[in-house]
Amino acid sequence: MSKVLSKVFISLSHNQTANKMAKKYGLKFGAARFVAGNNIENAVKCVRELNQNGMVAMLNYLGEFVSSEDEAEKAADNCVKTLDAIHQSGIDSNLSVKISSLGLDISKEVCLRNLRRILDKAREYGNFVRIEMEDYSHCQLTLDIYKELRKEYDNIGTVLQAYLYRTEKDIQDLNSYNANLRLVKGAYNEPADVAFPKKSDVDKNYENIIKTHLLNGNYAGIATHDGEMVDKILRFVDENKIPKSQFEFQMLYGIRNDLQTQLAKKGYKVRVYIPYGVDWFGYFMRRLAERPENVAFVLKNAFK
Repeated sequence: MSKVLSKVFISLSHNQTANKMAKKYGLKFGAARFVAGNNIENAVKCVRELNQNGMVAMLNYLGEFVSSEDEAEKAADNCVKTLDAIHQSGIDSNLSVKISSLGLDISKEVCLRNLRRILDKAREYGNFVRIEMEDYSHCQLTLDIYKELRKEYDNIGTVLQAYLYRTEKDIQDLNSYNANLRLVKGAYNEPADVAFPKKSDVDKNYENIIKTHLLNGNYAGIATHDGEMVDKILRFVDENKIPKSQFEFQMLYGIRNDLQTQLAKKGYKVRVYIPYGVDWFGYFMRRLAERPENVAFVLKNAFK
């Protein structure tokens, strides 16, 4: 049943009609649990509260379904404004960007132009930008863009997904770039010819790529809410004398607040991914696809 629900939510995440309806009716039906409001003021407030509790953040201005250069430029404007707000407010947060919102599907040139503007502003402020990974059809192009920009900028990182067969090879390929990587299991519905169909295989590969990346001496953002996986990684870094300065745990806003707090109290760096903005529907559907048990929470809020 959970697999069926996951496929339904992934399908909805790509539905532009549903996305337009969501924009019209706002953050209802439980989405506010995972999205920090429509504006940067709300997002800054959330980050400040996290900072006060010993955690840092990664802000993302939500955006999808960009179909024109003008829309892509406006998305880039909002990313720059987010960096301005981080700097002006003094909060501890970096920036995460979805490059399909910056014109990736229009042309590589449009996307690069917008990304360079964002990266220049981040460098001016001494901040960091992470390029998000999207579905498999965007994977190679995303990595190509990352490699090109990594030659120009040292304040850039990207994401690799453990459910893809290719990721183990990508980890080794990116080693020469001293890549700062956010390592995730993956949240898209990919076919069996490119991705592991079984969760146990994804988990095994996830653990493997984390260990490989750390042993290569590179920085890892370990993005998981799985307490058992966290314990495995903590044992591994202790056994291999990997310093705390080489990794951080990353979790999503609204999920496993208890684990976030526990790790922060033990002195580990915890970074919480905080999305905000009116274009929240696709992100929300993917969170439900990852954790269908959240549907009960949504249904409960829908009738309040």
